[in-house]
Amino acid sequence: MSILYLITARGGSKGVPGKNLRKIGGMSLIAWKANAAKQVITGDDRLIISTECPAIQKEAKLNHVEVPFTRPAELATDTASSADVIKHALATLGTYYDTVVLLEPSAPFTTPDHLVTALTMKQAKDAHLIVGMKHTEPHTTFVAEQPDDDFVTPIMVKMDRVGRNLRRQDLRQEWTMNGALYVFDTEMFKMTGSIYGGARNYGILFDRWHGIEIDSPYDLEMAEYAYEKGYVKP
Repeated sequence: MSILYLITARGGSKGVPGKNLRKIGGMSLIAWKANAAKQVITGDDRLIISTECPAIQKEAKLNHVEVPFTRPAELATDTASSADVIKHALATLGTYYDTVVLLEPSAPFTTPDHLVTALTMKQAKDAHLIVGMKHTEPHTTFVAEQPDDDFVTPIMVKMDRVGRNLRRQDLRQEWTMNGALYVFDTEMFKMTGSIYGGARNYGILFDRWHGIEIDSPYDLEMAEYAYEKGYVKP
């Protein structure tokens, strides 16, 4: 298996300004992701970053991440898709890799063990995609769309109809993606134009702390708390 480890990090962030360069435990979010990848890279595997930001490029180089190109400005906007960023990286490099590991710094606490587990699962299951997952809270039995005019009767009706006589602990747990890792098949991606385009997709479950995804200042505080308490480590 030939693997391209691709960190994607643009300079602009509205939720947390300068997010990708923010530090937790003295390490930037870029450094956290790079540190995990460097511990599992073998052979001709490659660790690169796609960014338009000179400051992020500098930080990447300090953490021994290759900066083979500068991402075009049109691929560093709020509306640019991850798929387009990946397509640009693969086309620009020109070298073929059968597997891409997409690493987003906004979910910084991916560990080498997570990466090894995902890569092993991909081979064992001949998977098109392995994606990081986390438990959702609360259960969708007790959730509905945001109401108009604060009218919540439909939510109450749903809870009463579906959730009557149900205990929370008896409900099967639900998962959602956490952005921590995406390990996918290059050929599948080229054929479908999507990370999620294949039929054989599997997830690996992260715990509450390693699955933190930073989209707001509150999330950043939670990530700092997790580090300070020793729940996550570089």
